[in-house]
Amino acid sequence: MKKYLCLYILCVLLIAILGCPQKKESVKPQPPLPPKQPSVVTTPKISTEEEKPEITETPPLSEAAEPNLRPKETLAPNETKPKPEPAKNTLGEFNQKYASVLMTYVDEEGKVDYSKLRLKRLDLIETQNIIRSLKPQEYKTWSEKDKIAFWINAYNLEMLKIIVQNYPIESYRILHVLPSWSPDSVRHIDRRINGIKKQKFIIMEEEFTLESIEERFFNKEFNDPRIFFAISFYCTTGGPPLRNEPYNGKKLDKQLDDQVRTYISSRYGFGIDEEDKTVHLSPILKKQQFGQEFLKKYGTKKKFKDHPPVIRAVLNFLINYLPKNQVNFLETRRYDVKFIILNWNLNEQ
Repeated sequence: MKKYLCLYILCVLLIAILGCPQKKESVKPQPPLPPKQPSVVTTPKISTEEEKPEITETPPLSEAAEPNLRPKETLAPNETKPKPEPAKNTLGEFNQKYASVLMTYVDEEGKVDYSKLRLKRLDLIETQNIIRSLKPQEYKTWSEKDKIAFWINAYNLEMLKIIVQNYPIESYRILHVLPSWSPDSVRHIDRRINGIKKQKFIIMEEEFTLESIEERFFNKEFNDPRIFFAISFYCTTGGPPLRNEPYNGKKLDKQLDDQVRTYISSRYGFGIDEEDKTVHLSPILKKQQFGQEFLKKYGTKKKFKDHPPVIRAVLNFLINYLPKNQVNFLETRRYDVKFIILNWNLNEQ
């Protein structure tokens, strides 16, 4: 029995040593591989210098390009890009509106139809509103002649507006017996409102009076005495006449020269009495009025030595506008100078 047991163990050991036959796994056929490309071996480039960081070049900007250039706006189909608004031309708008007022209500002699203008006084207010909101930045771009013309027009416009607001004249009957206080005298308006030239109004969002315009611009900034023949002296008959057109910087010299000649050729502006040996001057040329302003440009010690400085300056100015016979009289004859009594009646048609 032991003999068979040993034989069995011996067989088991042989089988373990020799191994059992294993079942082969079935392998699926694989598709053929593509032919292998010959590999190229590249030899790394050896540089003795340190490697520099790679710089990425950006496409060059156009000549008109700027830093932080925004991308171009794309417009929708049938959409047009809005055009920039043109620069505001307040001066042209003001002159056009004011010209309409003057041509409609002022005749060639400078007389005003106040009865009709009173009914259309809104036109005066609308015209003044244009320069009320005028921007100082725009005003600074104007030429000096445009500025002079502008302030003359603004002054005369305000004078007209004040008269219209107080028309018809409510006169003080007790004063009718006094010279220059007739029922049509502007002095009644001046007294009732405590001074025509003291009334306040707005230009360029700044408060002005007629007095402040005279002082700041006509007496100081602009050295041109012809201005005083262009501004309305209280809208009186005896003062310089109103033009029925606005003053314009492009033809200002011609307009001012024409104003001087027109006024001094009238009986209210200038006259010579050769028999009486007297020269008559407008009262606006008195030292207390505008005569002092002629000294800056026309003061002289060479001519008219028999007269005080202001009269000398005024005469030196006037000889540029008088005919030769009158100039010869002023320069070579002896005479007295007297001032004409101002006609304060309203310059009404």
